Amino acid sequence: MPPLRLVFLGSDAIALPLLNWLAGPGAAVAEVIGVFTQPDRPAGRGQQVRPNAIKLWAEARQLPVLQPERLTPDVTAQLAALRPDLGLVMAYGHLLRDDFLAVPRLGMLNLHTSLLPALRGASPIQTAVALGWRETGVTLMRIVRRLDAGPVADQERVPIGSLDTALELEERLATACVPLVARSLPALARGELGFTAQDEAAVTHCRKLTKEDGALDFARPAAELAARINGLFPWPGCSAVLGEETLKLGLADVAEAAPPGGAGSPGQVAGTDAAGLLVGTGAGLLRLRRLQRPSGRMLPAVEFLRGFPVAPGATFASRPMPGLLVPPRPPAPAVIH
Repeated sequence: MPPLRLVFLGSDAIALPLLNWLAGPGAAVAEVIGVFTQPDRPAGRGQQVRPNAIKLWAEARQLPVLQPERLTPDVTAQLAALRPDLGLVMAYGHLLRDDFLAVPRLGMLNLHTSLLPALRGASPIQTAVALGWRETGVTLMRIVRRLDAGPVADQERVPIGSLDTALELEERLATACVPLVARSLPALARGELGFTAQDEAAVTHCRKLTKEDGALDFARPAAELAARINGLFPWPGCSAVLGEETLKLGLADVAEAAPPGGAGSPGQVAGTDAAGLLVGTGAGLLRLRRLQRPSGRMLPAVEFLRGFPVAPGATFASRPMPGLLVPPRPPAPAVIH
């Protein structure tokens, strides 16, 4: 059976392990014949206009790259000219309309970084960690008009460790796309890939994150605070005011034993141990393992405290913590992937 003619649509480096597999061993299954990605945008501190990682990958292999601002009828015609068997979408960031979705003869499939129907929406990786979950995964699904609501073909499960941040989890989810696609595309080509409707009663939605989500209320349990810190690293990042300094927090967990002086009140520094700075909470003792001062670097706590000693009794200020899950959304005329 000849390889499927595959058009990839994506704008984020999370897809690179999969694309590298498609350019290597996966080429026997599917040939990438073109790439759709977002237009070049300003990036970095200097806000210079730069191509994203997906465009660079495609250009290095001399593949056609299309970067439309909108998916107009002309763009749909450009897709049709490529004669694709399949469209594969991951973190593209464009509205996909019916006429565009209908072009590939086998349709458009999407890779979503959660175990659907859990965590439909914009921040499934960060939210899974921030909620303290111990498992998530990648879902391969058919695209429909509702956001992340299409029938599911297959899933690859990924564990979440107690000291995983969103950064480490994203790397493992990126890698998990490879076996998922490797076993699904041959079945699709043979007409044997089945799809199962999602259980609408089990749907949860996450939202786009903002800097305000990095607030911490130390009256909440230590386990909840640690999960929030880890899940929101590196973006948008959690921070808290201590004295006159706003400190960024990059990694945390729950300490099993309190120091001799006790756990202290919520937000109060109780002392240190070999791994971090110990802070009282509403339930349990929070261990801050990585911290950063303004304009400084994120450092392990032991190294951070050498240059910025924190005395027991000092207190972090609390702020209300926004919820990360949102009510279900009504059906929309188009979807974003």
